[in-house]
Amino acid sequence: MTDSPARAIQVLPDVLISQIAAGEVVERPASVVKELIENSLDAGARRIEVRLQGGGVRRIAVSDDGGGIPADQLGLALRRHATSKIASLDDLERVGTLGFRGEALAAIASVAGVTIVSRTPDADHAWRLDSVDGLVEPAAGNPGTRIEVRDLFHATPARRKFLRSEATELAHCVTIVERVAAAHPGVSFQVWHDARRVLDAPAGSLRDRAAVLMPQGFAAGARAVDAAVEPDGSGAIALRGWVGAPTAARARGDAQFFYVNDRYVRDKLLTHALRAAYADVLHGSSQPAYCLYLRIDPTAVDVNVHPAKSEVRFRDGSAVHEFVRKAVERALASSDAAAIRNPTTAAPPRAPELPTPRQADLALALQAPTPPAAGSAWLPPRAAVPAPSASMRARIDAMLAGSGRSAADGTSEPAPVAYAVPVECCAAEPAALAPPLGYAIAQLGGVYVLARNDRGLVIVDMHAAHERVVYEELKQSWNADAPARQELLIPHVFRADPLDIATAQDHADALARMGLDLHPAGPGQLALRAVPAPLSDADAPALVRGVLAQLRETGSERSLTEHRDELLATMACHAAVRANRSLTLDEMNALLRRMERTERADQCNHGRPTWVLVGMEDLDRMFLRGR
Repeated sequence: MTDSPARAIQVLPDVLISQIAAGEVVERPASVVKELIENSLDAGARRIEVRLQGGGVRRIAVSDDGGGIPADQLGLALRRHATSKIASLDDLERVGTLGFRGEALAAIASVAGVTIVSRTPDADHAWRLDSVDGLVEPAAGNPGTRIEVRDLFHATPARRKFLRSEATELAHCVTIVERVAAAHPGVSFQVWHDARRVLDAPAGSLRDRAAVLMPQGFAAGARAVDAAVEPDGSGAIALRGWVGAPTAARARGDAQFFYVNDRYVRDKLLTHALRAAYADVLHGSSQPAYCLYLRIDPTAVDVNVHPAKSEVRFRDGSAVHEFVRKAVERALASSDAAAIRNPTTAAPPRAPELPTPRQADLALALQAPTPPAAGSAWLPPRAAVPAPSASMRARIDAMLAGSGRSAADGTSEPAPVAYAVPVECCAAEPAALAPPLGYAIAQLGGVYVLARNDRGLVIVDMHAAHERVVYEELKQSWNADAPARQELLIPHVFRADPLDIATAQDHADALARMGLDLHPAGPGQLALRAVPAPLSDADAPALVRGVLAQLRETGSERSLTEHRDELLATMACHAAVRANRSLTLDEMNALLRRMERTERADQCNHGRPTWVLVGMEDLDRMFLRGR
């Protein structure tokens, strides 16, 4: 085998350079459609029309009513790196337009025939530029710009072989228009294919545009996200949109849409932030659904990362990650009064204005507590969360961590007191004053708690609900760094193998942080002298063995912190009430009250619902009443 002769270094011709660039920018007809409608939006268009033939392979024509291109500048439109959107490095660092590289039209023209007809509002007529001869000539046309792309990839037939069927390419084109339109509700979009209209999106609301992207039924259980941080040294940042309920998770991530300054992106940092926000309520390979819009100072984000502009880089990525995670966690943790009474029939969410007060805080404030039942086993103390400091991160925490007070307030909102109500009191209670989850009336099959409220029958999975309540209380104690502990009058002493004993000694500090006082009591024995208050009734040996096994799996202290939630979930699972345990009405009612004041109480730690409501209208349908 002989070596190939070395080639001399040479400058590539402009045509080949453009075709190389086209490989990064133009992947299929949908890529061309995206670049052209983004140019129309940058030109201030309010109406955009896309006409396709052959799925966009034979012809793509995009017309708009934007500002147009002056005749003396039209000849530069197909030149590489010719743009009106930036002129200096400072402009690049604060770019606010969708396009800015000056590569798209030149790249498209290198693999297809391109014709531009454009007219400014003050011009007498339009002007025409053809990529074949490069001449600028007078033409007929309305104010705005019309760009026609013919025979895509005719100059590179090998690329054309990679295209799919006409129907598939058309579907990609329509999808890209819907995706861009979702961030620009004030602009009308139409897509035609071979004289048939396949998309008509008149100017409307952001909610209506987002609904087109999301799967059917998403709006019914979606939670509105609305968060903002006022400017400081890092600039302003705001997030709005909708996230799907954990019970509406999907097998694929095809319903995940994230926009940064109106630009659709697929960013690993943002995707990770969303997964972290769902970590407590969604497990396994299930994928959440969401449509979110992040607004951030252009100087704090770099959009010049990839020619397709689908990736971004943040100046302070960790702060953005924390902001997005906490904003989504807050939306998943809280639900308004209507949703907590009936999560399946709540009205579709509306696009919030930035900022708005937390509805869940208002709903909880309106619940008048009554005295607790004496001696109830369901009433552990709750540790107070200290007020955050006044730094940038703490201001994010103060706004998003669930506190209705500012960091400067320095006080903690007291939690509503749990209470239990005998069943005979239920009939005398006015419906308007009934708590959201109602009053317990019975236990079914040793698994479910039945309760009545003013809407109908509430059915609660008592183990799943109690597991979520205990889990959230353990997290609160951990975050407060002062877990409430229950000292045991008689220590639990049980047999343990050498590996468990060694693990307990190696992680004594971590166990203490969790509220566990665990030490060797002799050869082959461990003694448990204190447990976290919410776990006072737990099976001590099973709890300790589960925690020690989790500690061995997580390894170091750093790994322990990263896997904190998994560890606390293990503890909560062991502490939660088991099936076939008989509960008194006082205990059932206390559990319902704790659920009402617990974040994310609508689903267990594994994403399953903890309660459902069978409304009076449902019961009427079952018994054919009113027919």
